Amino acid sequence: MRTITLTEQTKQNLLEDLLKRSPNQYGQYESTVAEIIAKVRAEKDSALFAYTEQFDGCKITSQTVKVTKAEIEEAYAQVDADFIAVMKRSRENIRIYHEKQLRNSWFDAKEDGTILGQKITPIARVGVYVPGGKAAYPSSVMMNVIPAKVAGVERIVMTTPPGKDGKINPGTLVAADIAGVDEIYKAGGAQAIAALAFGTQSIPKVDKIVGPGNIFVALAKKAVYGHVSIDSIAGPSEILVLADETANPRYVAADLLSQAEHDELASAILITTSTELAQKVSKEIEGFLQELSRTEIIRKSLDNYGYILIADNLDDAIACANEIASEHLEILTRDPFAVMTKIKNAGAIFLGEYSSEPLGDYFAGPNHVLPTNGTARFFSPLNVDDFCKKSSIISYSREALERAHEDIELFAKKEGLTAHANSIHVRFE
Repeated sequence: MRTITLTEQTKQNLLEDLLKRSPNQYGQYESTVAEIIAKVRAEKDSALFAYTEQFDGCKITSQTVKVTKAEIEEAYAQVDADFIAVMKRSRENIRIYHEKQLRNSWFDAKEDGTILGQKITPIARVGVYVPGGKAAYPSSVMMNVIPAKVAGVERIVMTTPPGKDGKINPGTLVAADIAGVDEIYKAGGAQAIAALAFGTQSIPKVDKIVGPGNIFVALAKKAVYGHVSIDSIAGPSEILVLADETANPRYVAADLLSQAEHDELASAILITTSTELAQKVSKEIEGFLQELSRTEIIRKSLDNYGYILIADNLDDAIACANEIASEHLEILTRDPFAVMTKIKNAGAIFLGEYSSEPLGDYFAGPNHVLPTNGTARFFSPLNVDDFCKKSSIISYSREALERAHEDIELFAKKEGLTAHANSIHVRFE
């Protein structure tokens, strides 16, 4: 990790460096993704199965594309009972947290006969994409599915790439069953996103697609947006630790590495007011790298996007954190709650030395699907609202409209829309 003094110039250099990780920087793959989407849209199952064989090395047919109950039962037999129990406890924490986000339809009636309101309706069909490959993330399955279940989504369809043997990771299947997925299909990559967006003979068209994936999945979600809704274009994982001299350097180092191990584009940043802490954290990181399993990935991540920034004071450190707008922000200071009140931009905020980032990844309850690449300035974590839509309700009595009709007609005429004005006028001829 590079240790540098925080100045306006070093901050701008850092922000520019981090933006290189955005999926928007990988336009060279867009034509490939567009070709895959067009082919699946036109040829449906036949294109989907051909791409599955090409990219996943697995022959899938209309008879085998959907995961069966027997396959789910087999998965349960392969997953450790203790892990199943942990996933169920995690599910309850996630469910309870997201139930607090539920909002009701509302109506406001006045004596003159005016009724205004908002009707909240769950999205009918949601597609959840789950990555496959070398790593499997049952936690992401639950984080994407459970808010949809809480919102009342009727049909949740999951797609995930199969292995060469045609099987899905057992942990993924068990997590999907625990979370309440309705249907699971063996399909991955941009071709799965296209299938969810436009439908095939085997996979139903959905209204919204959520879930993380590689650059091809991210660009495919971007390409189908408008035909369906999406959650976001997710970038690589990132953590920012805001610490003063009271922080435990061993904890700080461990937490930075917890995100650096995701992939070589992951970002791990420490902003501190203490040069001594910075030195101790660097030493602890080197010690951990002798013990951890994904050392090669971690080293590349830290070499590319690992920083220790030394700030003159806590206010400068906070201002920098707000500009970076990190996916995960840990506050390890003398009074973390006071610092938290000054934070404007962060996906998830972890307060105190016993609230390390993996707590949010797996168990606490808040969603771990978070805005990345500075988008926490305007995006929120995945939540129940993402699986609902809102309709405005308007009802006026004749008495209420009569008091307003001249104003409305004048407004319409000023915009040159005489049919608008006439629609109101005819009621008072």
